[in-house]
Amino acid sequence: MQYRRLGRSGLYVSTLTLGTMTFGGKGFYAAAGTTDVEAAKRQVDIALDHGVNLLDTSNAYSDGAAEEMLGEVLEGRRDRTLIATKARLPVGPGPNDTGASRHHLIAQCEASLRRLRTDHIDLYQMHEWDGLTPLEETLEALDTLVRSGKVRYIGCSNYAGRHLMKALAVSEKHGFQRFISQQIYYSLQAREAEYELVPIALDEEVGILVWSPLAGGLLSGAYRRNQEGPEDGRLLAGWDEPPVRDEDALYDIIDMLVEIGEEHGVSAARVSLAWLMNRPGVASLVVGARKDEQLLDNLAAADLELTAEQTARLDALSDPPLIYPYWHHLKSGSDRLGTADLSLLGGRSYSQK
Repeated sequence: MQYRRLGRSGLYVSTLTLGTMTFGGKGFYAAAGTTDVEAAKRQVDIALDHGVNLLDTSNAYSDGAAEEMLGEVLEGRRDRTLIATKARLPVGPGPNDTGASRHHLIAQCEASLRRLRTDHIDLYQMHEWDGLTPLEETLEALDTLVRSGKVRYIGCSNYAGRHLMKALAVSEKHGFQRFISQQIYYSLQAREAEYELVPIALDEEVGILVWSPLAGGLLSGAYRRNQEGPEDGRLLAGWDEPPVRDEDALYDIIDMLVEIGEEHGVSAARVSLAWLMNRPGVASLVVGARKDEQLLDNLAAADLELTAEQTARLDALSDPPLIYPYWHHLKSGSDRLGTADLSLLGGRSYSQK
């Protein structure tokens, strides 16, 4: 296992993170998985044995049950791990049971600490953008949580580029704690993050944590063109993330993943994770699994090295189109491109727009 610095901080995280969205299996999240306490303990054991040091959860997963289970299985070994959790999504019917207000965030942090059986959260993340609460209020509340010792670092998730840049500017203006990470959806199936979020990560040193790096299982190799998917797959259970806008393009990518996997004697899932692990700005991939063998296969991606030619084949199939103003940057400004610009435009010519 490798460890990478998380954004502009001194914190190092494993390149693979154990996600716990399957823990509990209540309500909406039952479609993702129904991992019980015994299975959760096995998965945490496997992850720790393979060098994983970051465990990711949320107050919303299974109505708090995922946090409760994680706290239970970490009893006596909390100091071996970093815990990341989140707040912002609705957790009740009341008007203040959602959002990023001072009221909601402080109450939810304290509730998460109780469920996790710990005195601090290593990485506290805003699970979603809140366009109604002033950023000054949100960031001041997070700053208070850090200064009180309840939280060590803060991050965001699912922010647009303008949201993230505005948050960083507000933190700098007021001397508040700064987001060190952004947890985003990013995969071979959808590379829109490369337009703004990846360049911001490089420019502003905001580490990237990737959720659903296998596109909800689509890139595992279990879903093939003109074939039925696995009966226990989350997509057949009603999980609808991420959206698929070009099915033929998706299956072209899957076919290539299977082909490269056969060249290495490994799964398509392992190839997909290995490709993503080496994208600019990426610190760690959050992987979860319904079965132990899936988790073991995902963790093995840390040891897979793709050749430059194999990476190029995957890039060619999945490169996002250059929407405006990026095609214009490539056409007219390519003599003055920086590192962040090249994360999207590097290696392209205007004819490939």
